[in-house]
Amino acid sequence: MRKTATYAVLPALTAASLLVAGCSAGSSGPSAAGSADGKEPVAAATRNPDPQPPLAVASAPTGATPSAVATPKAGGKPAAKSSLKVAEFDKRSGRAVISRPTAATPPKSKEATPKPAAPIAVGDVIASAPAPGAPQGVLARVTEVVGTTGKGTEVKTTRANLGSLLGGSTAKGQVPVDPSAVKVEPLAPKVKVSWAKTGGLHFGPEGARLPLGSLRVDVSAALPTVKGSAGSVDASASGFVQLAPEVDFSYDGKGLASGTPGTASLSLAGDWSSQWELKGRAAASTTDGKPLRVPFAKLHADPVIQVGAVPVVVNLDLTCYLQVDADGKVSVDVKQKVKGDFRVGGSYNRAKGWTPIAKARMNGTPVTATATAAGKVKVSLGAEASIGLYGSVGVTGTVAPYLRAEVAGTATGASDGTASATGRWAAFGGVDLSGALWTHLDIFGTPIFERSIPLGPLNREWKLAGGKGTVRTPTKRS
Repeated sequence: MRKTATYAVLPALTAASLLVAGCSAGSSGPSAAGSADGKEPVAAATRNPDPQPPLAVASAPTGATPSAVATPKAGGKPAAKSSLKVAEFDKRSGRAVISRPTAATPPKSKEATPKPAAPIAVGDVIASAPAPGAPQGVLARVTEVVGTTGKGTEVKTTRANLGSLLGGSTAKGQVPVDPSAVKVEPLAPKVKVSWAKTGGLHFGPEGARLPLGSLRVDVSAALPTVKGSAGSVDASASGFVQLAPEVDFSYDGKGLASGTPGTASLSLAGDWSSQWELKGRAAASTTDGKPLRVPFAKLHADPVIQVGAVPVVVNLDLTCYLQVDADGKVSVDVKQKVKGDFRVGGSYNRAKGWTPIAKARMNGTPVTATATAAGKVKVSLGAEASIGLYGSVGVTGTVAPYLRAEVAGTATGASDGTASATGRWAAFGGVDLSGALWTHLDIFGTPIFERSIPLGPLNREWKLAGGKGTVRTPTKRS
């Protein structure tokens, strides 16, 4: 395994695509220039008396270049397909160059040939998959058509929202994230990456036996220890995090004439499996008394999900970390394996506004916990996630399964009930969830809230083993 593990993103994640609202060259009036107050035009769902079928939500087709055209104030209809592309984009200035397929050169004629119409107009909405200058996609409204360049039509843009593209439609679905499209940056020396995907493809030492769609990161790290008269006792932690992530997206634009959709949601979910072991006498805490957190890998992906004809770019960042809180008094050997699923994100309802989504259904398998002195220790192997659209962070969330042991005296024990103890001891498994919603979730076309909304913290804990007095029975290892 090389020290740097960065994998190529699939063509579906790198192909540029474009959506344009109201792209007739001679557009004029409010539908082309936007509203008088400068706000983005909104499709009026009430103008379409015919019910619209739900839009499909799926992964963008591999090797294709999804594109579409939205027409605001046209009955709330969602975007349709288009062949336009984003050739260049500057996020800082909002400058973009829009191109279209090169047409065949017409035969020369003695009569004057009319100049081709510009492919885009003021008020049009651009939604692009990753494109030159915009690795996290683009969602913007045209405020000025500057002119023609060798690459296409140059325009100036400002922020836009999905409501103008999805209109009065509804959409709901879950899209798995291709594990081979995730870029992994190791932050520690002993990090190994493995994944498995459909088609029998796999990578890394554990890839051949991983469930399809799963990504696994293994780590082994030395920890700070206490130095005494007899020297220090080595302490180390090792384990893995295994994920099968998916993006959950929903939108209901019914009643969009009121200015906002009825409901919307964005979350990261999936199956979770992790296993870790802590050995030795660790003294793991910061100078201000907080637990010591050791990040060991950063993961990033920009999957493109297709919502009808609209390509929506989801930006995912995960930092896997090991966190230890130990008083340096107890020497332990603790081990736990956790399986389950999780979901973190945000949900919008026009009547209630934005509310957090933070769920985790996890349970620990039998664990061995041994200790040679009184003390306490808590070790977590978690992931801090950031979820956004088109480069704007919308949700942050931390999912952190942990193992906690408390010892008064000398004890050994296991969650199957076998134990050998002098004094009191107990071992607990659990999971912590925390995070926040950010104002950038107004990208759905919802009202802006003035400050971030916390997700928690939430906690669930279960007892794995424990005892008191002096009991001598065989101890099993998991």
